[in-house]
Amino acid sequence: MDVVAFTRALVDIESVTGNEGPVGNFLYEQLIRLGYETKKIPVELERRNVFATSPGHPNPEVVLSTHMDTVPPFIPSWEDGKNIYGRGSCDAKGIIAAQVGAAEKLRKEGIHVGLLFLVGEERDSLGAKVANEQPIGCKYLINGEPTENKVALASKGSLRAMVTASGKMAHSAYPELGESAIEKLVEALHRLLAMELPVNPEVGPSTLNIGIIEGGRAPNVIPDKARAQLLFRLVGPAEKLREKIRQTVGDLARVDFTLEIPFVQLKTFEGLPTMIAAFTTDIPALTNWGQPLLLGPGSIHVAHTEAEYIEKKQLNDAVDLYCSVARKLLHPTKS
Repeated sequence: MDVVAFTRALVDIESVTGNEGPVGNFLYEQLIRLGYETKKIPVELERRNVFATSPGHPNPEVVLSTHMDTVPPFIPSWEDGKNIYGRGSCDAKGIIAAQVGAAEKLRKEGIHVGLLFLVGEERDSLGAKVANEQPIGCKYLINGEPTENKVALASKGSLRAMVTASGKMAHSAYPELGESAIEKLVEALHRLLAMELPVNPEVGPSTLNIGIIEGGRAPNVIPDKARAQLLFRLVGPAEKLREKIRQTVGDLARVDFTLEIPFVQLKTFEGLPTMIAAFTTDIPALTNWGQPLLLGPGSIHVAHTEAEYIEKKQLNDAVDLYCSVARKLLHPTKS
């Protein structure tokens, strides 16, 4: 199959998280046309996962999986001699095309893998959570994310925190009559930025991003409320970090942890190039789908950017890479 044309067709269907219905329908129709036994798995309203297997092979040992949704805004595709551009070109519609191409190539060899395409990875992994309640008993899940065709040794987790400070409103001409929530929040954030974060010798350091700051009423009002949304990248268990965050903030503000995606170590193969994924994936939500691996074409450094792209060579190489890894998993003595 022409993975470049297939990638462009996918990119040209807007599928920002929450609006995956049309791209799911397109994939369903294409997989039916290719002869796969394909079903849509309801997730929420018109949002559906897509799962496909070869006729007569409903329980494959290996499943290739990635996500159909993208971050905003929608950017249609275009290409030059080297790259395909557009939203989702590398994260992760090019990966969908490569995985379908690999499944087709393997099927001609008599090797049958499953294909699982999910909604909601960019927000809350809702599609993965739904799929996890309906496992098929596969041994291995090859998850696709932009790793430049390297096998990930590990994937960092994430811990989201809401830090909320409270104060007392007053006229700004008389600050002594009020209590500034913003000043409390600024001090709390200053302490957190200075706090030593965990380091995993094999993976690297945890990191902190202060993503959103909100607060105040008006320039001439002492603010009675302020809050910040933070994201910590995890390189191990989160329990001690949670406690350290709370102790560091102290009485300045309240800390609520709103989401945790755990750090995971992954299966790799000798002889293949490796990397550490500093980002999170659907893998922690797919624990019932076998031992996970993480690899795919494209660079995470251009994902979520205005100039997102994927190299055509890397895209085509990924087809062969997915095939090679599937063979190694199914026939380890022959590799």
